Amino acid sequence: MSEPSATAVPAGTVNPALAAWRLARATVHMLHGLAVIRLEFARLDEAGRHARIRWWSRKMLAVLGVELVAEGTPRPGASLLVSNHVSWLDIIALHSVVPQARFVSKADVKHWPVVGALVTGAGTLYIERERKRDAMRVIHDMAAALKAGQTVAVFPEGTTGDGHEVLPFHANLLQAAIAEGVPVQPAVLRFADPTNAISPAAQYVGETTLAQSLWSISRARGLRAHVLLLLSEGSAHADRRRLAESLRTKITRHLREAQGLPANADDEAAA
Repeated sequence: MSEPSATAVPAGTVNPALAAWRLARATVHMLHGLAVIRLEFARLDEAGRHARIRWWSRKMLAVLGVELVAEGTPRPGASLLVSNHVSWLDIIALHSVVPQARFVSKADVKHWPVVGALVTGAGTLYIERERKRDAMRVIHDMAAALKAGQTVAVFPEGTTGDGHEVLPFHANLLQAAIAEGVPVQPAVLRFADPTNAISPAAQYVGETTLAQSLWSISRARGLRAHVLLLLSEGSAHADRRRLAESLRTKITRHLREAQGLPANADDEAAA
């Protein structure tokens, strides 16, 4: 996780009793999801699994008190979904809209209690970021999934940001899409509340623990998860660094517009 930067007005909160009730319901819902994966997934077809993932993800947002606001249309078939990264909640928000996506995640998530089993059951591809050579293995696995017509999702920042800006993109994982010549679809994630266009309640940066993040989200009043799917662009024969910068620029522009800011820092200085 990256260090927090910009400060924001504290988000409004609900009373602790309601927050605790939300957490209790979320715990039950996580256990229910685990039971579905272990008892039902094996006999469900692909469409059935995707429907279950969408339902589970949307209900998880609801029990945590998070409203989903979705715009845009997921690209069908083989594609690479590329998004900015704010929180562990990102995967749930994106799965609420693109349930067929197989995410690439850091390997330690696999060992999180309950959560690890849930994301593994949803088809997550794991990468050990400390091992440089592991990236090549993951790129090979991503390419195989794309070749099979699947949607793969990545967070090229490699870590969570504070939600106000988009960190530099690492271009390596885009190579799988380029190798298979499949389209790349940018997604813009933003968590807002009635006071802030970028809510501090959803930030998962610095020394914030998962437990602290869960409590912050559960206590937030009027938290909304905005998922904006932009138009896809081709990747065949693209330079991966230029492609990464193009995607980052698009996501940044929409994220800054949502905050009422100029499209980029140069525009702000000239204003």
